[in-house]
Amino acid sequence: MSQCQFFAILLLNAAGVALFFSWYLPVNHGFWFTLDSAIFFYFNQNLATSPLLLYTVAITNNRAFDACALLAMVSLYFYHYQRGDSTERQRLLIIGVVMPITAVVLNQLGHLLPVQYASPTYYFSDINRVGELTGWPTKDASRDSFPGDHGMILMIYSAFILRYFPRRSFLISLVIVVVFTAPRVMIGAHWFTNIAVVPLSVVLVALSWWLISPASDEMINFFHRSLPARYRR
Repeated sequence: MSQCQFFAILLLNAAGVALFFSWYLPVNHGFWFTLDSAIFFYFNQNLATSPLLLYTVAITNNRAFDACALLAMVSLYFYHYQRGDSTERQRLLIIGVVMPITAVVLNQLGHLLPVQYASPTYYFSDINRVGELTGWPTKDASRDSFPGDHGMILMIYSAFILRYFPRRSFLISLVIVVVFTAPRVMIGAHWFTNIAVVPLSVVLVALSWWLISPASDEMINFFHRSLPARYRR
């Protein structure tokens, strides 16, 4: 690992730690709570007056809609897979194994943080609940919305795209992150900070060591060496 890479890791770690403690240390999360509350009430007060918003967030927070997020991620991945030769395809398949392993480990580490935080729809009273307004099964609340699993996994996916794919694909992955995390905030199932700030701080700290250092490449090479010789490309 070069000095430049090491410096980049330290810089990203400092940014991630500063971001997390800017949320964690202040009483009631300081200005982050003000921002969280403003975002929640902006959308919540419009749920009763805008049928378009109401049914959009109801549909996009149904568990079946999560399959659309998976489809979007796989489609971007498959675009590069089908354009590659046999060697590149094998490499992409191995990256496709390393990525979910990384996501599971980091997501579990995120849950070790000493925080339990109910969603805005449980935190505030006298508010609009999409499930009650529509009668549809939809995720509009969570007893423990910390950290946002949805945001964490999508950010990890986007970080891998940044590391191993062209920059244009990274920009597309950012669009996927926004499109499929925003509904959780709009419906009140997560605070904005549970989707964006806290998962981002974990990703900045942990994934910088994993993706900027040779660690992820070593794991990819390990899986490649573990393949039977006749299957290696």
